[in-house]
Amino acid sequence: MLASHLIAAAEANDGKAPSERELAEHFTVSRGQVRESLAILEAMQVIERRAKSGIYIRKDQRGIEQLAFFARAGLPVDPRQIYEAVEVRKIHEIKAAEMAAERATEENFATLENILVESQKRLDAGEALASLDHDFHLEIVRATQNQVFYNLCTTFYVLSEKRLSIYFREGERNRQSHLEHQQIYDALRRRDGALSMALMNSHLRGAMSYWSELLEDKDPDTLQ
Repeated sequence: MLASHLIAAAEANDGKAPSERELAEHFTVSRGQVRESLAILEAMQVIERRAKSGIYIRKDQRGIEQLAFFARAGLPVDPRQIYEAVEVRKIHEIKAAEMAAERATEENFATLENILVESQKRLDAGEALASLDHDFHLEIVRATQNQVFYNLCTTFYVLSEKRLSIYFREGERNRQSHLEHQQIYDALRRRDGALSMALMNSHLRGAMSYWSELLEDKDPDTLQ
């Protein structure tokens, strides 16, 4: 809550955030509590303190953690940075498909099967697959048995999470995505790493095309 208020206020004031005193008064907490929160944001390189000037939002060094923080807080993130994060996610997921074909356990396969079954039920009911798409892709990453890899890809998903429900508004896009998920699953089941990679690459190409179109959109609201 404090972080969201601080960032929103700073964005409206050329990057300068409210002072410790102002934040403490706004939230009716001690300055010590505010100072602790600010220390965390500073460690994350979200803010910086400038001597005799105040607290400022850092815009020069926004790594993936900082971008995810902004996205979780519901604050605007540069669309180009989101696109680039999705592009990096694509690279990671293609490799994840190859690794999952080799390392996936029966538990991973069972989870993927359940997601596909639920996806079909939602399609039959005319519902969107946004949340299940998220689950399917992350389960493939989980199947690499590499927790660091999984944590990294989870962070990438935070950046595009808000747009996912809009991406899946189109019925045909849901059906096509489900079909491609089934094909990827079949390749993983056959332990065919090369085919799994190729299918994942083709599947994610559509998402990249979607983001490219958004970047060309003249209405900034469609990019948030």
